Amino acid sequence: MLLKIGSSGADVRKLQTKLGLDPDGSFGPATDAAVKAWQAQNGANVNGIVDDTIWGLLFPDEEPPAPLVIPPSIFNLENLVGHIPDPVIVQIPGTADKFNISNVLRLTHFLAQCAHESAGFTLDHENLNYSSDGLRQHFSKYFPDEAYDSYARNPEMIANRVYANRLGNGDEASGDGYKYRGRGYIQLTGKDNYTLFATYIGEDTVADPDLVASKYPLSSAGFYFDSNKLWPICDQGDTDDIIAAVTRRVNTALLGLAERQQYFSDFYALLK
Repeated sequence: MLLKIGSSGADVRKLQTKLGLDPDGSFGPATDAAVKAWQAQNGANVNGIVDDTIWGLLFPDEEPPAPLVIPPSIFNLENLVGHIPDPVIVQIPGTADKFNISNVLRLTHFLAQCAHESAGFTLDHENLNYSSDGLRQHFSKYFPDEAYDSYARNPEMIANRVYANRLGNGDEASGDGYKYRGRGYIQLTGKDNYTLFATYIGEDTVADPDLVASKYPLSSAGFYFDSNKLWPICDQGDTDDIIAAVTRRVNTALLGLAERQQYFSDFYALLK
């Protein structure tokens, strides 16, 4: 384990909780300062880095984490340790082989988009817990009768309405909208897409859609990139314009573009 500035994920949230910080899952300056303060108080080397030794001191009653074993890969994935959660790194070689991630540009664009869409690889399913105002802002076309209040803060009802009669789903009463809501690091959505993904991955994600979040969050994102032919765009380079072009295929409104560009810059520096 190696956590430091730039790291993200569940282990960072756990560390932040231990140190009395807001557990946002992002190892930034405040977490760095808290780690250094703890290290100084406990006679450790003050460097802001949480390795296996520091983790063991912070959580003495836990079993030490198993050493990270990264499957063979054409990429320098060890450079991502501490910047991307270990379980994600372990999934990269298989995802790369199956979904044509054949060079560093493709992998960097892919990881940058996944990182933003999943809040730094901390979310593997769609958050549909919208208020009335949130529904009005994001989904007004699906609520022509302005029934916002009756749907607000009810993710199941919201999904069943918003995703009804499209993407291969049945009507609102069928429950397909919620059953096949967005899962994975780039939110695979709709029964048709779950059906297509099942043929690629060899497991019945139609019968058990939770597999997309629990077992295949990265592979489902690879499927999205591959089936939507994003790789030729990725191959064009590392400029902000190319990152924007990739982003437009993931989010047409270019929401979060600056963060996606920052993720790309950080990962590219580690991988190339």
